[in-house]
Amino acid sequence: MSFFEKLGFTDDYFTVKKGGLSQNEAMLAYIGGSAFQTVVDNPVTAYRQLVQQYAKDLNGKTVDPKIARAEANAVFIKSPVAACLSGLNPRLVGVGLKRVPKFGFLLGISFALGENGDVGMVAAVGASIFSAVFINPIRMIEKQQRAYFKQTGAEKPIMEILRESAAHNFKPLFRGVFPLMGHSLASATTGLVGQPQLEKYIKKELGAKTSLGQFATGLIASSIVSPIYIIMTNPLSRLEVIMQTSAIGGKSISLIEACKEIALDSKTYGMRGIFRGQGIGIAKAIVSLTTFHQGRIFCMEWFKERNQRLGRIPA
Repeated sequence: MSFFEKLGFTDDYFTVKKGGLSQNEAMLAYIGGSAFQTVVDNPVTAYRQLVQQYAKDLNGKTVDPKIARAEANAVFIKSPVAACLSGLNPRLVGVGLKRVPKFGFLLGISFALGENGDVGMVAAVGASIFSAVFINPIRMIEKQQRAYFKQTGAEKPIMEILRESAAHNFKPLFRGVFPLMGHSLASATTGLVGQPQLEKYIKKELGAKTSLGQFATGLIASSIVSPIYIIMTNPLSRLEVIMQTSAIGGKSISLIEACKEIALDSKTYGMRGIFRGQGIGIAKAIVSLTTFHQGRIFCMEWFKERNQRLGRIPA
């Protein structure tokens, strides 16, 4: 028995299908696109978290969204490099620990349904539900790293976060898992399914009439999908931030308490309170979706060309 067979991978996992890719190559392409996206969008991701986190001051009082943005700006002005790179290490590790389960479920269901890497809604829903418990600890660590920038001006060490979590049997690492399921579902249906389908339509309609290339059509598709995605996920993202940035050693914030906090925010500041970070979220989504899909497509095309050259694609 080979090493991969011991890990549960059969020969079929590495067999090139009619679409030009094996399931293994499709997975590697998704991971490659995700790693590229993670590096590019990290500064925007960090800034958005701080805008949402600073909705409350150090005394626990809700503040105007303008004040929260000013405080986030102050952090980036004071420590621009540290702020831009904050949380990047766990996010890159998460490309493996988060994306492998998510894309594994996504592509596994997709290939089982005969979609050969062109994922559909059923695969997206299944992946969102089953992968949440694997993804949540990484997102918790990422947010905890940035949680004390205002007080210390530096990110919190990962080992310190893990030690604090270990003292509570690692239960804090699973705070916010239910909002994450909803967030992941919206991300999968709009980003992983909707954007590629919309890009194909735009390429079909505009490709013959204009000189727009793949990057341009991808950017247009991402720009259309992103506002829809952010409207769906921004409140869920806010719930995650509230639940995951509280002190690990202190009392955890329940989902109900987090919802009450957002309700109070909306009562005080209206829609601005609910959708803190909305604008930067749309910008992040456009950058994230475009870089992810362009990285993924580049890797997929490279594998397809290699398989074609080596005669591996079945007739």
